[in-house]
Amino acid sequence: MKTQELFFKLLKYKSITPDDDGAFEFIAEYLDHFEHVRIDVADTKNLFLYKKFSDGEHLCFAGHIDVVPPGDGWDSEPFVPVLKDGKVYARGTQDMKSGVCAFLKACKETTSFSGTLSVLLTSDEEGDAKHGTIEVLKYLEKKNFLPDYCVVAEPTSEKVFGDAIKIGRRGSINGTLLLQGVQGHAAYPEKSKNPINLIAPLLDKIAGHYFDNGDKDFAPSQLVITDIRAGMEVTNVTPGSLKLMFNVRNSTKTTKEDVQHYIEKVFDGLDFTLTLYQGAYPFVTSSDSKIVTHLCSAIENITTLKPKLSTAGGTSDARFISKFGVKTVEFGVINDTIHAPNERCGMQEVEELEEVFKRLIKDF
Repeated sequence: MKTQELFFKLLKYKSITPDDDGAFEFIAEYLDHFEHVRIDVADTKNLFLYKKFSDGEHLCFAGHIDVVPPGDGWDSEPFVPVLKDGKVYARGTQDMKSGVCAFLKACKETTSFSGTLSVLLTSDEEGDAKHGTIEVLKYLEKKNFLPDYCVVAEPTSEKVFGDAIKIGRRGSINGTLLLQGVQGHAAYPEKSKNPINLIAPLLDKIAGHYFDNGDKDFAPSQLVITDIRAGMEVTNVTPGSLKLMFNVRNSTKTTKEDVQHYIEKVFDGLDFTLTLYQGAYPFVTSSDSKIVTHLCSAIENITTLKPKLSTAGGTSDARFISKFGVKTVEFGVINDTIHAPNERCGMQEVEELEEVFKRLIKDF
């Protein structure tokens, strides 16, 4: 099966989170020379495939088969891939069946390796991700079979294929603040306590606030206000409470406790409640680690580009993998149409990604 045929096959599965639509049965058959384990939890399907070629280190390729719903505005059927002007149009082309296609093909054609080669796939990365990759990692930990290194094939390239890899990710802290006041008539402001008036002089202390200055790996941790609401959408009643929501993409220099202490200091003396939830923790893989240096070398060999080492962007399942002590990096095709109508990916990118992974396996 040629690369384009494999790519089109994967794209035809309507694998909207958390459904694999039968893709995992096909993948298990495709990598029939690998051992495979199904680790399904609730409505999430997970597949782990592995082959021990010899004694040595364990290299894993990880990704997700699920995609977001297609939505409206497509020029073609989202699950009927179309090749036009060198680009393949379908939901999941960039995020991330291109990466899955590339590492499946690379593993399929590998006949020797200095250790164990494996593939970790889930059907729930785009959703809550509660029963996906994390459950496979728990299973592998119990079996004492966690990988030493992992490449997550998310789309990481920025302008041209091969120009960037991710060696880490920022964490994500979500905050909700409820500020209490006293509701009243707009004509008698002296008889009420308007929470909008209370927060107004404090907004410049929290909006865009930097908790740290960043470092060589991370941008500064900044508070971003995402929502403020109060009142009943009328002009003659002042609100009795105000709700503010925010997010902090944090580096390793800033913790949830740092955010909590700062908010408590700013709002000291006011009647408020603060709820913080850390959905992801920051991590970074050293730039001189084996997986980073070998991946960069493979990219340079195939593309002649020296990739930028980045930690920018949102979250991915790499956050789970790194927590288990696995040295983790991410590399894939250009990221510019993910989750959008007419999502598309250059067919040449997929083929070059496959060659990068083959080179990585060969030289590891």
